[in-house]
Amino acid sequence: MVTQVTSFGRSGLYDWMMQRVSAVVLSLYTVFLIGYLLLNPDLTYDQWSGLFEATWMRIFSLMVLLSIGMHSWIGLWCVSTDYIKATGLRFFFQSLCGLTMFVYVVWGVQVLWGL
Repeated sequence: MVTQVTSFGRSGLYDWMMQRVSAVVLSLYTVFLIGYLLLNPDLTYDQWSGLFEATWMRIFSLMVLLSIGMHSWIGLWCVSTDYIKATGLRFFFQSLCGLTMFVYVVWGVQVLWGL
């Protein structure tokens, strides 16, 4: 039996729901960007930077960034609890994944908001 060391949510149902919500946010963002690119075939840098200067787009992108972190954390947590049986090694792997995702989210916030 696997000892639970870390988890994103309070229960498996909560993790499952967060995985599904984050997948919907990621899907909407992907569809929006593909649609935007298809509707603007001669896209210029000014148009592209103008899109990402809009506050609503920055908020949407931030939601996507947080969704990527949450979605990948839950997925990697599930994979690591299934395949890494040694508690110490699993904790190290999950800590490394968590730290990496934290760094990417902080970096993404800096890129989006220019902090």
